[in-house]
This record gives sequence, C-alpha cells and structure tokens, in this order.
Amino acid sequence: MPKFAANLSMMFTELPFLERFEAAAQAGFKAVEFLFPYDYPASVIAEKLSLNGLQQILFNSSAGNINAGQWGRAALPGLEQEARKDIDSALEYAITLGCPQVHIMAGVVPEGDEASGYRETFIRNLCYAAERFALHNKRILIEALSPSVKPNYLFSSQYQALNIVEAIGAPNLFIQLDIFHAQRVDGNLSHLIRNYKDRYAHVQIASLPDRNEPDDGEVNYPWLFNLFDEVGYSGFIGCEYTPRAETTAGLNWLKPYL
Repeated sequence: MPKFAANLSMMFTELPFLERFEAAAQAGFKAVEFLFPYDYPASVIAEKLSLNGLQQILFNSSAGNINAGQWGRAALPGLEQEARKDIDSALEYAITLGCPQVHIMAGVVPEGDEASGYRETFIRNLCYAAERFALHNKRILIEALSPSVKPNYLFSSQYQALNIVEAIGAPNLFIQLDIFHAQRVDGNLSHLIRNYKDRYAHVQIASLPDRNEPDDGEVNYPWLFNLFDEVGYSGFIGCEYTPRAETTAGLNWLKPYL
C-alpha cells in the first residue's frame, strides 16, 4: 500500500504556510514535504510537525538567488563556499526536523556555457554533502527537472541523474524520481520503476500535462502505485501537484489509500 506525503508548497495554499500542517493532518496525511523551510526557524516547524503527528519526509537545499536566475547553487563554479553553506544549513534543518533526506539542488547552466564544468562542480559538492549527511545517517537526493519547467537546469533526464549517482557511488546518494518530469523527458515509466528500484529513495507525482491531482491525464497512477508495491518500494510518494481548486475538494483520489 503506497504512503503519501502532502507537498505543503503546492497544496493547501489557501492557508498560510504554518497552518497547512494541521490541514494536511486533518485530510489524512501522515507525512509532509515542501520546497524550502528557511523562512522559519527549524524549531517552529518541528513544533508544527509534533502537534499534528506528522513526519517531515523531504525538503530542498536553498535555491540561492532566485531573482538572479539561480535554482540551486551546488553546481555553480565559483560558488562552492555558498553551496556548502547551503548544504550545512539543510543538514541542520534535517536534524532538527527528523527528516531522513534532502534534495540537493544543482542549478541552472547559463545559456551558452559548457555544462561539463557545472557537472564537475556538482559532483564535488555532492561528495561533500554525502559525507556530511552520512555522519547523521541521512540521505541526499538529486532530481532531474524537465526543460519546460526549469529551462537549462543541469540535468533533465533520469538517466543523466543516474549517471551522476553512479559516478559518485556514495551509499547515501539516491534519485528523487518525479513521475511528472520523468514522463515528460524519458517516458517508459515502468522500465524506470522496475529496473532502477534500488536507485530512487523518494517519488513524486502529478497529472500530465497539467500537473494537477493524479486522477486524470496521460499517466495511469493506480497502475503505477501497484507497480511500486510490486517492486517493494517502501518510501513515501510526495504529492507535488497544484490542486485544480481548493485542496481538500480534490482529494477523492486519495481516499482508497488512507
């Protein structure tokens, strides 16, 4: 039976962020994820988790300077010091929140630049992150982002991400398998799920092409949920989608799994 986590950056946005924890718990979720916690002290978020009986299952390292076009800094040459501060900060939050894993954001390659130098920088910073997180028995994840969502992100294919994981070989480095991005770029989802079952430690879902509730569109999610059970996936599935209307009104798809 799949386990689902509410993404509080995209769901329950009709409420202020700190009120979304209670709303998620009332809707039946036992776990949450979100993009970034850094606007709030970790102790405040930890209290919300505790009060509502929720597990924090994932968040991202800092996006850096979004206004300057950054979407992560771990792959940006010349910003190694800032990237490692991001990694250290993410680890501190993960410890306080009891979160088992963090997505380390790579970054965007400026138009015209050669990606190889960014990849090398990313690998060096991931090695640093893997060592730091391993000391606390925590995982780090990387995620391929489709070009239509984040143009010029360092990697867009699941196979590019897998290549990075294999190049590093750290036992606590895994793929964050976002079905929305994977279908847009790679397709053949059953192949990815079956043949790389030991390489991903977190899954995210949304309908295609509109990134709404996973009850419509070109992906048969009930079939995929059964497949995840079949291959023995025991992690959470993050609901990283934009509700069509008010969040709870679109949760009928979830009821069979609660």
